[in-house]
Amino acid sequence: MTKTVLITGAGSGLGAAFADHYASQGWLVVVADVNVERAEETGARITAKGGKVLVAPLDITREAEWEALRHTLAAQSITADLLVNNAGVASGGPTLAADLDEWQWMLDVNLLGLVRGCRCFVPDMLKRGSGQIINIASFAGLAGAPGLGSYGVAKAAVVAFSESLRAELEPQGIRVSVACPAFFKTRLLDSFRGTPRMLKTAAKLMDEAKQSADDIASAIATSAANGEFLIIPTATERRRWWWKRHFPAIYFTQMKRLIARRST
Repeated sequence: MTKTVLITGAGSGLGAAFADHYASQGWLVVVADVNVERAEETGARITAKGGKVLVAPLDITREAEWEALRHTLAAQSITADLLVNNAGVASGGPTLAADLDEWQWMLDVNLLGLVRGCRCFVPDMLKRGSGQIINIASFAGLAGAPGLGSYGVAKAAVVAFSESLRAELEPQGIRVSVACPAFFKTRLLDSFRGTPRMLKTAAKLMDEAKQSADDIASAIATSAANGEFLIIPTATERRRWWWKRHFPAIYFTQMKRLIARRST
């Protein structure tokens, strides 16, 4: 039986890379994105390669659109075996420099967007006693680094949310993973809010990244399929996470030096 994956933000970047990966594995891919034109481009590319796809408009900040998508799939007897909560937005700058509008925007998209998706599709998984969720956070949610502003806080909340879900849902047959990628080439900065300096820094780090969105998507998908919970798909960040966990004082000193070098 063909499995179905629902991917948010699948019109570009990492979401589109996830769509290509699962389509190549024979899955029916539900390409959901607030930008319908981009979603259709992803869908057309998958169809041209012989893949199975369904394109769906979705604003993850609107609960009614989540419910409408669930009803659309149910009407076609389609159930989501895997939910990839990928859609997100970016910001950067001093933590207290962000105004409350930015904080509300960041949390509404990057945290509550995932909450809405899980509230909508997990009940059906519970009825079946099976399913899987991959929440896309960021290494920013683990790093505790300065200059990440509301973005780092929201992504840390995604990690905490995923930890709670894992404890509650795995005993009922639903696997949960949270992925914390670092910088790679994507269109995330299209929606960036924050200081010009941080935008320039983020763009530079993306340009210098050795891994592509396809590399990151493949690594996350493979790790999730193997049952890993916390997925850090790049070696450099795995080393940094190891240092932070085991030698937090040394990690903090190294991080301050790194930030100081980037500031010069």
